[in-house]
Amino acid sequence: MTFQNLGLSEDTLKAVEDSGYTEPTPIQEQAIPVVLTGRDVLGCAQTGTGKTAGFTLPMIDMLATGRARARMPRSLILEPTRELAAQVSESFERYGKYHRLTTALLIGGESFVDQEKALGRGVDVLIATPGRLIDLFERGRILLSDVRVLVIDESDRMLDMGFIPDIERIVGLLPKKRQTLFFSATMPPEIRKLADGFLVEPEEIAVAPPASPAETVDQQLTLVHRDDKRAALREILRAETIENGLIFCNRKRDVDILVKSLTKHGFETSALHGDMPQYLRTDTLDRFRSGELRLLVASDVAARGLDIPRVSHVFNFDVPIHAEDYVHRIGRTGRAGRPGTAITIAQPEDALHAERIEKLIGRDVPRRDLETVEAANWGDEPKRRRRSATPAPVERKAAPKDRPRSRQPAAGEERRRRPAAPAADVDRPDTAFGEHIPAFLLRPGRDAQPA
Repeated sequence: MTFQNLGLSEDTLKAVEDSGYTEPTPIQEQAIPVVLTGRDVLGCAQTGTGKTAGFTLPMIDMLATGRARARMPRSLILEPTRELAAQVSESFERYGKYHRLTTALLIGGESFVDQEKALGRGVDVLIATPGRLIDLFERGRILLSDVRVLVIDESDRMLDMGFIPDIERIVGLLPKKRQTLFFSATMPPEIRKLADGFLVEPEEIAVAPPASPAETVDQQLTLVHRDDKRAALREILRAETIENGLIFCNRKRDVDILVKSLTKHGFETSALHGDMPQYLRTDTLDRFRSGELRLLVASDVAARGLDIPRVSHVFNFDVPIHAEDYVHRIGRTGRAGRPGTAITIAQPEDALHAERIEKLIGRDVPRRDLETVEAANWGDEPKRRRRSATPAPVERKAAPKDRPRSRQPAAGEERRRRPAAPAADVDRPDTAFGEHIPAFLLRPGRDAQPA
């Protein structure tokens, strides 16, 4: 099967050929002819399977005729992250270079003024993240009544990031008569229910996720205790010959912590996660792609779907919770037949996640022992810092011999003395009220006899 068999126009085929592609991927082979017919599509395919070209190529031909009006885009593509939105925009520029289509990118962290100007000139293809699109709609800068093609990409990530209410609101603003293309890497019940509400008699296309990474990837696993993970990573980084490497953390707050730790120990690295300003994220990726930055610490959400060529190493500082994310992560290296190395740092608490990963890829990941860091075993109990039942006595420093123990009064200054205790009064009852005794205690009782 070649691209010539899929029904694409000559101009689009020429752009594909210029990009160096000759054979479509399974998702492209199945999706492109269906999209060209105008039917709704429900696609289940992992990132990295060529899904983006599966909808951009037919959309270019479908939008080749016609002209967009100001502030009224003809098509809309929703992406969960700014980086994915930028990559889709680049795909339209690459494959649509022989067509006169206008595109606009609406993402957070960029100037509202520039985006409003682009919308004012008329847009054939609008690529946006949900938050920025709603912001511009509420400002009255965009109308969605002329959208004829809607693409909802990475729907499961939209769910994870809390964008589903925004998606439902946006879809409610679109015309009822439209073509909807719905893609997701997984199909949990929430996503299936969402798709059923958006699609009309869709063609379901499912591409099985890769069961294992490329054979050119050398996989290794180092098992250490939690407190030794950073030391283990540093030893591995010093031992490997790294052209450029991606280091993955499960949580974005851990990304910054790890960057600070590596920088403190002399490693030049930078962070990539969703809380960073867009200009900084773009600059960081450009530096990493160009080779100026050798190590990049990233979260899954920020790095998902990024096309970064020639990554020599992938390091899993945290074992991914979902086994599919492991395949996705280490798939960033060993691309196009090149060799790659993927090293995972695990702790005994990760036993269940590691077992699921090995079950998915169908083999055990070879163990790697380190020289300076103690190895752990899956059954080991987590190391805890225990406090003794009785606190150790505090050792007090002896006062210097030449320093007086108390301040001597200056000349003419009287030493303040604590008032002397009152003399004992044998006739005063012991009431535990100090010198003040309430009056009712001094009154004679009812049973007292008159004198």
